[in-house]
Amino acid sequence: MSGLSYEGCGLPAKDAGTADAAERLRTGRYGYRFVKRAFDVAFSLAVLVCLSWLFAIIAVAIKLDDSAGPVIFKQTRVGRDGREFTMYKFRSMVADAEARLTQLKASNEKTGPVFKMRNDPRVTRVGRVLRKLSLDELPQFVNVLAGDLSVVGPRPALPSEVAEYTPRQRQRLLVKQGLTCLWQTRRDRDSITFDEWVELDLLYIRKCSFWTDVKLIIQTVGCVLTAQGE
Repeated sequence: MSGLSYEGCGLPAKDAGTADAAERLRTGRYGYRFVKRAFDVAFSLAVLVCLSWLFAIIAVAIKLDDSAGPVIFKQTRVGRDGREFTMYKFRSMVADAEARLTQLKASNEKTGPVFKMRNDPRVTRVGRVLRKLSLDELPQFVNVLAGDLSVVGPRPALPSEVAEYTPRQRQRLLVKQGLTCLWQTRRDRDSITFDEWVELDLLYIRKCSFWTDVKLIIQTVGCVLTAQGE
């Protein structure tokens, strides 16, 4: 296994089972891995081609609302085995949003290393709509096509967040990160703790299958259509 191996580290049985499941994904389960990657490529291409008109409309709306910053927001995220990559999103915040984060730390509504805040003042008017409909995530299909992400998998974290992870939390990085996950399909996702979020990710690693992925994609579509985004 990689440098993130947990073998022989004295982890509880459930966590050891997560590491074992991740190892089986890494060295076996060839059929599932082939189908998952083939779906990722085909689905990403379909979205990027069929929704190119929507990408153009969103780009114009972002610029009309706030011309100071770029249309695409680029940010370093951490993928499988701790590998860093550049993740793409439609910009939904003001251009200096990251510089303002320090001032808002005290308003964090999430436990653990993650920052979440309702009514974040850095979000633009168009950004609120994009986030509500999860449209800001669409450019990440480029990341899926490039192999940085999968359609389904634990959400990629910031390097600063990963630096605070416990060994158990770092198990999220044993598989390829994704666009959607069990946490994102939960109606109460804003109220669950970070540890509960991690537990859902580890559960996915232990139970992942083609049909699990299909169900999560369908549930995610339902969340998008009912505007459950943040």
